[in-house]
Amino acid sequence: MAAAVAIEALQVAKDENLAENAQKLGEIFRREIGEYIKNSNIATLVRGKGLLNAVVINDTEESDTAWNICLRMRDKGLLAKPTHGNIIRFAPPLVMNESQLKECIDIIISTLKEFEK
Repeated sequence: MAAAVAIEALQVAKDENLAENAQKLGEIFRREIGEYIKNSNIATLVRGKGLLNAVVINDTEESDTAWNICLRMRDKGLLAKPTHGNIIRFAPPLVMNESQLKECIDIIISTLKEFEK
């Protein structure tokens, strides 16, 4: 039974082009956040593969800046996870579309702007 469910899940991923969609949207995410970071003093790097991405915050690993940014994004409707103290990880669903991604990018950038030094 479990194998049948797994096979069906893989078929859905293939039929709906989830891997290709993740690659395309991930490139958009990294490009747009990267453009913002060029002139930012709060974020230093965006990295990732597909839709799994991270933004490095310009603060120490011991600081609570990344945590506070995540809390503020949560208040705006976007969930993200701080890791290693100064890194924010983003792992949206593979079924996300470009319009939803743009909304997330807007939330991320507006929140980062609030924390600029």
